[in-house]
Amino acid sequence: MQADRYTRLVSWLKVLFPLVALALLSTLFLLSRGIDPGQSIPFAEKEIQERLRDQQITAPFFTGATAQGDELTFYADVLTTPDGKIGSNKAENVRVTITTTQGTSYRLQSNSAEIDLATNRAELTDDVVIMASTGYRLTSDLMTSGLSSLDVESPGPVYGTAPEGTLEAGAMTITQPQNGGATQLFFTNRVKLIYKPKPLIE
Repeated sequence: MQADRYTRLVSWLKVLFPLVALALLSTLFLLSRGIDPGQSIPFAEKEIQERLRDQQITAPFFTGATAQGDELTFYADVLTTPDGKIGSNKAENVRVTITTTQGTSYRLQSNSAEIDLATNRAELTDDVVIMASTGYRLTSDLMTSGLSSLDVESPGPVYGTAPEGTLEAGAMTITQPQNGGATQLFFTNRVKLIYKPKPLIE
């Protein structure tokens, strides 16, 4: 009896397995019909052309040190290479932090910047703000900065707040002496400082 049951079970399995395999294959074919191999990639043609023309990096982050040992960090939302020009980059929503060996820190931010590796310079534009740990917070339409040294310059007007009050000037530079001394801020061209004494704490 057991041998007969075993024989019948094997017979049923010989029929069942091919049917299951056939059902699975038919399911795969049905699913494949819902996918069109010739369907275009879900990107707009303009976006594809822009990506092909401009090399783009999202959220680039860089950290390093200048020749004098000052620490430098750079961050942007997007970094592109317009027209494929090697060494020339454009960045959006830029934040740069410089910490000198003496402990003073500077933070620069702007909506856009152009970086030229050949001249070792970065040009920040569009609502440029510089903040120093010494108490300065200044804005400008344009600032340039060295990429391997602490050399910040605003060739045009700057205005904002200083430790002593409000400050306006026609130009500004931030440099570091060759002997490794403390960084120096120079304001030139019709400098105007409105002194606001701090309230006395009784």
